Amino acid sequence: MIYDLLIAPFVEYGFMRRALVACVALALSGSTIGVFLILRRMSLMGDALAHALLPGAAIGFLLGGLSLPAMSAGGFVAGILVALLSGMVARFTSLREDASFAAAYLTALALGVLLVSLRGSSVDLMHLLFGSILAVDDASLLLVAGTTTITLIAMAAIYRPLVVECFNPGFLAALGERGALYHYAFLGLAVLNMVAAFQALGTLMALGLVLLPAIAASFWARDVERMMLVSAPIALLSAWIGLLVSYHGGLPSGPSIVLSASAFYVGSLLFGSHDSVRRKLARAPHLRG
Repeated sequence: MIYDLLIAPFVEYGFMRRALVACVALALSGSTIGVFLILRRMSLMGDALAHALLPGAAIGFLLGGLSLPAMSAGGFVAGILVALLSGMVARFTSLREDASFAAAYLTALALGVLLVSLRGSSVDLMHLLFGSILAVDDASLLLVAGTTTITLIAMAAIYRPLVVECFNPGFLAALGERGALYHYAFLGLAVLNMVAAFQALGTLMALGLVLLPAIAASFWARDVERMMLVSAPIALLSAWIGLLVSYHGGLPSGPSIVLSASAFYVGSLLFGSHDSVRRKLARAPHLRG
């Protein structure tokens, strides 16, 4: 019974195995990106980056149909352009960076939907918005695996200055280092992960497996290393549970995975070891005294 519920779908069906492998790769790289998005207070900017992929992916779709290379290249270019333009707007005007990203996100989402509607169908639009993790093919697996490899190597290379730039950017400036270089390198990695996640979960769900496990981990750990060590298993379990719920319940796979991650977030919020509801209630009698 337990075998049939939890293991058999991945043993008997190749599409379930490919989906699980893709989610494992996304969890390994995305959880690292998600932790730094939280530390840098860029959670909503990450959402804007995910949605910024849509017009580029839509242009790739118009030129090459449902072609993975065309949509991935278009999405990556669009994400990088939105990140750079939003940063420039914030740098040369009084507008805050989060506001410039919000403006870019709304514009990109509307433009992407409009472009897809020019030639595509509602099915094509749903594929771009919500993805199809159960339809992941070998090319998509290679893209996700390559993204994970690049992300982990690059994050290892810039890890120390990135952590310092999160908490004390003035220290890097005193050493003659340019923190902006690490900032934009991180943004590039974030866009790359959004492109990989977009193929599986769509632009509306891409950030779910990246950000929700990292937020949940923040209730269990305080230092960066432990947050990443907690975030990755939460992302893996969210993907595994979400795929099983999707398979047994006949539900959409992307939303099932994201809702599983949301359940871990709610559980962490209520029972986590740091700043959770449980910890707040445990301190309440002392505060009243």
